[in-house]
Amino acid sequence: MATLGLNDVKTGKKILHNGDPWIITEADFVKPGKGQAFTRIRIRNLKDGRTTEQTLKSSDSFEEADATDTDMQLSFIDGIGKERVWHFMNMETFEMVPASLAAMGDAWKWLKGEEECVVTLFNGGIVAVQAPKFVELKITETDPGVRGDTSGGGGKPATLETGAVVRVPLFVNQDEIIKVDTRTGEYDSRVK
Repeated sequence: MATLGLNDVKTGKKILHNGDPWIITEADFVKPGKGQAFTRIRIRNLKDGRTTEQTLKSSDSFEEADATDTDMQLSFIDGIGKERVWHFMNMETFEMVPASLAAMGDAWKWLKGEEECVVTLFNGGIVAVQAPKFVELKITETDPGVRGDTSGGGGKPATLETGAVVRVPLFVNQDEIIKVDTRTGEYDSRVK
């Protein structure tokens, strides 16, 4: 593994900190008028999602984490509740790798099966999953739409087939398929 010095610390780099893989989400180089320059970084733990800030002096260094991002397809979901396990398949080797609820983060809300996701692997196991930017899901429960309701104004909650709840315009009905932006968790459009 490579050692990262102060000049190598950039947003998006994966590092080892206390034995766990972390990703740098922010990196600010600070050169005060008096005293030594330093870098302030915000890092997020890839295993449990915790975030923290660190201040690095010019002599500090980190080990680069051996974490790789790869495209994998969700093959099937096993179990119920908090005991669920998502099984991802590498499309080149057809190897199956399980992911726990902690590794899934919020991605579980948007996945029903056969979606291609960006998966972060560390020591052969999945530590993070990114859902596709947009998914198409069926509404299983919502209040009925009334003739004359327009897209302006408020909205109403709708439960999707994966169990996620999103706000939709008043004219959207139950059993319709909608497009959802997984980055924000918001309704995008109806699918015809």
